[in-house]
Amino acid sequence: MTRIYLDQSLHPGAICLLLNDAAHHIAHVLRMRTGERIVLFNGKGGQYDAEILRINKRNVEVQVGAHSDEERESRLAITLAQGISRSQRMDHTLQKAVELGVKQIVPVFSEYGNVKLNGNQQEKRYQHWSKIIINACEQCGRNRLPLLTFPRTLADWLNEDDNELKLILHPGTTFRLSQLNAPEHTLTLLAGSEGGFSDAEISLAQRKGYQVVALGPRILRTETAALVAISACQTLWGDIS
Repeated sequence: MTRIYLDQSLHPGAICLLLNDAAHHIAHVLRMRTGERIVLFNGKGGQYDAEILRINKRNVEVQVGAHSDEERESRLAITLAQGISRSQRMDHTLQKAVELGVKQIVPVFSEYGNVKLNGNQQEKRYQHWSKIIINACEQCGRNRLPLLTFPRTLADWLNEDDNELKLILHPGTTFRLSQLNAPEHTLTLLAGSEGGFSDAEISLAQRKGYQVVALGPRILRTETAALVAISACQTLWGDIS
C-alpha cells in the first residue's frame, strides 16, 4: 500500500490535496487511478486509509478514511549524533537510520569533517535531509517522524546531550557494546564523519559522560559504523530480534 506523509490535520471524511512530490509520485511514477487506495500519516501517530477521488495536472485529491493506531516505534529511544559526511554517504546513513528506528538525528560538525556549510547551505541541507527522513518513513511504515535537529558543532551537542547512556564510536578501544548495562530508555550514538574524531574530541566526549566503544576488529566507513551500531543496540536492547 502506497504511504504518503501529509503535514496537516487529518480526520475521517476530510478532503485533502496532495501537492508537489506526493502528487507527482502518485500520478506519474505509480500511475495510480481514481478509486485506488493509499495510506496517509501526519507524524502525530497512527495512519489513515484514503481513497483517490481526482487526479489533476498539479494535485491529487483524496478523501481520508478510517484511522488506525498502528505504531512501529522502538521502545529504545536512540539519538544518532552523526558527523556530517559527504552528500550521498550522509543521505544513506540517515535513510537507513530511520529504517532501523532511531528517535532523533543530530548532524554535527567535527574537527576532521570534510563538509563545510554556511548558513544558507545549512538550511538547504536541512531541508534535503528532512525529505530523506520523510521518504524513509513512508517506505518503512513508521508513522512518527524522527526529530531532525539543525546542524551544530560537536561541542554544542555534547553540552546539550542528557540521555542515559552516551556512546562514542571509535576503533581505538577494545570495549564492546555487549559489556554495557542496558539503558532503561534513552541512548546516544555519536558517530564520526569520514575522518573520525580527533583525540581532543574523544577526550571532551569522555568528560561529558561518553563511553568509548568499538564495533569489532575492523575499521568501518562512516556510512557503515552508525548503522552497525544502531542494529547492534536494537538487537541487544531494542526491538530487533
